[in-house]
Amino acid sequence: MIARTLETPRGIRLRVLEGGPADAPPLVFLHGLAGLLDDTSFLDLVAERFQVFAPELPGFGESRGEELLEDMLDFALHGWDVLEALGLGGRRPPLVGHSLGGMIAAEMACLAPTAIDRLVLVDPFGLWLDESPIPDMFALLPYEFGEYLFHDLQRAATLLAGATDVADAESLRQFFIDNARRLGTAGKVLFPIPNRRLSKRLYRLSTETLVVWAEQDRLIPPVYASRWQALLPHSRSLRLADAGHMLPYEQPRALADAVLAFVTSGVERAGVPAG
Repeated sequence: MIARTLETPRGIRLRVLEGGPADAPPLVFLHGLAGLLDDTSFLDLVAERFQVFAPELPGFGESRGEELLEDMLDFALHGWDVLEALGLGGRRPPLVGHSLGGMIAAEMACLAPTAIDRLVLVDPFGLWLDESPIPDMFALLPYEFGEYLFHDLQRAATLLAGATDVADAESLRQFFIDNARRLGTAGKVLFPIPNRRLSKRLYRLSTETLVVWAEQDRLIPPVYASRWQALLPHSRSLRLADAGHMLPYEQPRALADAVLAFVTSGVERAGVPAG
């Protein structure tokens, strides 16, 4: 993956990771609650068949302009602004959203269900079940983030420095700074509970959708997958083992295989060769 800076018509400057053949069909990945981490294995695997674009939300990493986003509609429209700035308007790319990015992707598809070819939601936020509440991530201590996000705590220690080892003062300090920005942005749509009544709008989501869930997700338990599928008549679901909420980083090959099998069938149906 290579990184470049992009500016939207609203003036938001964001980092975008790109990879894959320039003549391949495009695919867009919207990252989750922890941002775009250093391990790009999942993106690299998908980029073997597609030209992949992974925009970073403002308030995460090097991207700025989070003060311009206030509510769920702002985030969804920002997503469409990014696609336009990438030159993907009218090209109907498949859209893959993980975690927070899955919530945004679903809202984008509700606004314009025919503007994307296929939709993949990976452990998305967006729904709420009273009988299975999502933990309050804004009240978690630093070391608890790794425990809730990852099934493999060694992966958490590698990818989220400071979120597992409170003995490393510098890593802990940097984690506090970065996490404050991330949660400051995410909190606009996830605080106090991650429910912005998306379920009332899902009747508009007619896009063919794949819902993928990690079997060991402690943050958003797999029971939510059934609720998503019940609300999306044009959907199918898949569960993957040995992974927590950070599925793209714990089982990149299994997830990439599932995504490619699903989105490639849609691209080839449209008469566009995939890779």
